[in-house]
Amino acid sequence: MPFSEIEKSTKNILLTIQDYSIYIWNTFRTLFSPPIYWNDIYLQADIIGVGSATIVILVGFFTGGVLAIQSSATLSAFGASAITGRFVSLSMIRELGPVLAGVMVSGRNASSMASELGSMVVTEQIDAMRALGVDPLRKLVLPRILASVVMLFFLTIVADSFGTLGGAGVTIFMNHQNSTQYFSQAYEFLVFSDILQGLVKPLFFGFIIASIGCFYGLRTTGGTQGVGRSTIQAVVSSAVLIIVADFLISQVMVALFIK
Repeated sequence: MPFSEIEKSTKNILLTIQDYSIYIWNTFRTLFSPPIYWNDIYLQADIIGVGSATIVILVGFFTGGVLAIQSSATLSAFGASAITGRFVSLSMIRELGPVLAGVMVSGRNASSMASELGSMVVTEQIDAMRALGVDPLRKLVLPRILASVVMLFFLTIVADSFGTLGGAGVTIFMNHQNSTQYFSQAYEFLVFSDILQGLVKPLFFGFIIASIGCFYGLRTTGGTQGVGRSTIQAVVSSAVLIIVADFLISQVMVALFIK
């Protein structure tokens, strides 16, 4: 690749980061002054939270089942199949529950946010809102960010719960192990740091999903083809940032709580 292309790509990345930082700052400024569009927040909470519940339940349940199958096969070689419940619950609560819920919501909602706002940009509805004195960041972006942060928190709890139930179904009905033993192992070894780690992550993931989806939607150019590009960029960027944020948060949590 020629040096000029590398230079151009680097400049584009830096300009994107700069634009995103300014956009986030301006969005947060709207949080501390009226008006706050509560009806829009409730509407987005219903779309993001209730609308994503089914897919999160299915993914969580079958992921827990797969964990039980794989862990039981491995642990039985060491005579430790009795701790399958502990393995499944820790894996779901610490790691897989938040990440899977985040990725599922990202694929479903970051794309819809980018396409919806992108369509409003290319049809000049955003310009019309500004002409009427309505701040698009306050009206369109802030409700989506707040709803995503709150609802992903609860969706993660749902994913954790159904993942543990999925592991229980496999352990009890397929591996014919004791149900009391599974559930006692699943909750007795959980500590505060495990639960905290699993519930802090979705707060960051929800922010990433909504802010990235709206950011690329508002940057849409080039008509309907631009809407498609914005949608792809939003989904890919939010999914990658979720994985990166997961790594960083895990590092911090391990440093703080595991001595």
